[in-house]
Amino acid sequence: MPAAHWLSVTVHLLAAILWLGGMFFLAVVGAPVLRAVEPENLRQRLFQALGARFRLVGWGTITVLIASGLLNMRYRGLLQWEGVLAEPAFWDGALGRALAAKLAAVVIMIVFSGLHDFVLGPAASRASAGTAASRRLRRRAAVLARLNALVGVALVIAAVRVARGG
Repeated sequence: MPAAHWLSVTVHLLAAILWLGGMFFLAVVGAPVLRAVEPENLRQRLFQALGARFRLVGWGTITVLIASGLLNMRYRGLLQWEGVLAEPAFWDGALGRALAAKLAAVVIMIVFSGLHDFVLGPAASRASAGTAASRRLRRRAAVLARLNALVGVALVIAAVRVARGG
């Protein structure tokens, strides 16, 4: 395996660790700690600050993951139309199914992240602290973040299958 491929895989794994690990940290450590912060408007500002900071990190890692993922597919010979992507037999095989699951999980995670980061999160930040609307928006954002983390686990399972040939 060429050194550039090893480097690309390493960068891809580190970016995945940062993105998914950051989501789990926020869900398991950050959010529970912040829920105990009073007054409520301070809690809302802290959630907003954490969300804004992680949004930059998260979308940066998504960019790195897409670029390194495409490069990794190229190194493995999977980023070619003829003989691979255009062939139904490829997608019917174990590797094709694993790659399809991974790519589907990537798309779902990007959509969920976009909805969370650019729709629900900002709406929750704009809502007045302590109102029913604010609580409802925060709850929806939290549910979407948890679903996204679960999709991330499915993505990791699919990635291991791809790395092992299906």
